[in-house]
Amino acid sequence: MITASPRNPEEIHMTVIALPANQPADRFYLGGDRIAAFRGSAPTGDHVPEDWVGSATTVAGFDSLGLTVLPDGRSLRAAIADDPVHWLGAAHVDRFGADPALLVKLLDAGERLPVHAHPDDAFAQSHLGCRNGKTESWIILSAEPGAKVHLGFRADVPPATLADWVARQDRPAMLEALHTVEVTAGDTIFVPAGYPHAIGPGILLLELQQAADLSLLLEYDGFAVDGPRDGHLGIGFDAALPCVRRQAVPAETLKELRGRLDDPHIFPRYADEFFRANRHSGPSTWDPSFSIAAVLSGEGRLTWSTNESLPLRPGMTVLTAHNTGRVHVEGDVELIRCRPPAL
Repeated sequence: MITASPRNPEEIHMTVIALPANQPADRFYLGGDRIAAFRGSAPTGDHVPEDWVGSATTVAGFDSLGLTVLPDGRSLRAAIADDPVHWLGAAHVDRFGADPALLVKLLDAGERLPVHAHPDDAFAQSHLGCRNGKTESWIILSAEPGAKVHLGFRADVPPATLADWVARQDRPAMLEALHTVEVTAGDTIFVPAGYPHAIGPGILLLELQQAADLSLLLEYDGFAVDGPRDGHLGIGFDAALPCVRRQAVPAETLKELRGRLDDPHIFPRYADEFFRANRHSGPSTWDPSFSIAAVLSGEGRLTWSTNESLPLRPGMTVLTAHNTGRVHVEGDVELIRCRPPAL
């Protein structure tokens, strides 16, 4: 068990932190205005479509891009490494080490994202030298009328057919092969690793995912990315394409993956092995846990064991450490609390 002590007495008191925006610039697709509107800030550009909230994960290929920086100047990753039990709790550290095993993002689709997929744990371990792949989920915060997402093939796709679509960048064939799902604010969708998918334009969502930046771009033509160089997880398309689930996703499975924010369980129960999310509306009490909260509406206050408090307003994102202890939410406020996998 890791029991490292904090470097100085003040660090142990860093337990509840209001997080500013953390938007890696120059992503390959458009977006950013909806994140700025959600946070109540000015737009910072048209290619900043992601806000990595409470992130100890880096953008693929970078040493520090994507990491959250704390008020004392350290990255969250470094702070957790200094005292993982303080941040994550002993039981979590016993299983995952100094890794939150969670990445939360605000994502603004200013255009349709390319059709892509993510490897599962087994593929990531055997082919990429990574501990985990990337299962994710979406909580739709806002959506333009008629907004759509695409998820899972409607019929089995032979390996040669998929390889041909990618080689020829046959966008119509790929989109036609996928289920299309219209979404509105409050919808939730669980996206297992391997499922090909694309997020349509006009959507702001809160994304929970495993802590890895691993994307196989089945479609890249027309986007600001060098697909032949950067789209195949660094192992070539021939080696990477087997991570895609080519089998048809039945209608009953698709229905199971969909939910609503006001459902008792936002995601299917088996999602708990990857991450957890709870909607809180009005006063509530939280058990100790590393968590990231996004305030959707209303105003209120967080209070915790040291008799400190933090005012809440729409668009805020807040990080709590495990050692914060019990946290109380006061006021008429709606928020989503995101947590690491169940132990």
